[in-house]
Amino acid sequence: MLKHRGFPGRLRGTDFQFVIRRANKAGATPLKARERHADRRGPDRDADQGFMKALWDHFGEEPFERGNLDAGRLSWLFGREVIPAEEPFDPASYDALLRIDVEAMNRSFPDLEFFE
Repeated sequence: MLKHRGFPGRLRGTDFQFVIRRANKAGATPLKARERHADRRGPDRDADQGFMKALWDHFGEEPFERGNLDAGRLSWLFGREVIPAEEPFDPASYDALLRIDVEAMNRSFPDLEFFE
């Protein structure tokens, strides 16, 4: 499992984790698109935005390996702002390649550049 050096471990000042420390012995937790409802709590929305900003700052438009990125946090963005970068895509692989859909990111997080 690739560890993304320099990637934030969590959302600053919270317990919302962005990375995992070690690989799961049973294999990677499969990624699946999770629906974000309009009535989600503010801290959850902040965590989504903070994670998206961290992904953008760290990877930009380049494809990236899933590695030690948290499956739960990725799943809130998967299928919309974060999409597979390879075919066939294995949602249960630490080696899976992903990429940011810039148009979807700009629609979902229009003020991303101002978030801290």
